[in-house]
Amino acid sequence: MVLGFPMTIDLGLRVNKLGKSSVAYEVGVFEQGKDDVRAVGGYTHVFVEREKNRPAANGMSDEIRRGLERLLRDGTPKL
Repeated sequence: MVLGFPMTIDLGLRVNKLGKSSVAYEVGVFEQGKDDVRAVGGYTHVFVEREKNRPAANGMSDEIRRGLERLLRDGTPKL
C-alpha cells in the first residue's frame, strides 16, 4: 500500500552520528501502527557561531549533547 493523504503516518527519529559541532539524523516513515519502515531520509545539522557563520569552535552545548546521545543509534558518540 502506498502512503498518501489522508493517511496518518508515524515518524521515527534517531541520531546516526554525533560529532563535536554536528549531528546526523535519520528519519523513518511508517504507516500508523505498523513496524515496517516505508521510507528513510536524513539530514545533518551543524551548530555554528552566528557572528562568524562557522562551525562552533567549542562544539554544541553539553545539555544538547546529552539529549542527542539518548537518540544515538548504537549509544556510542562518534567524535
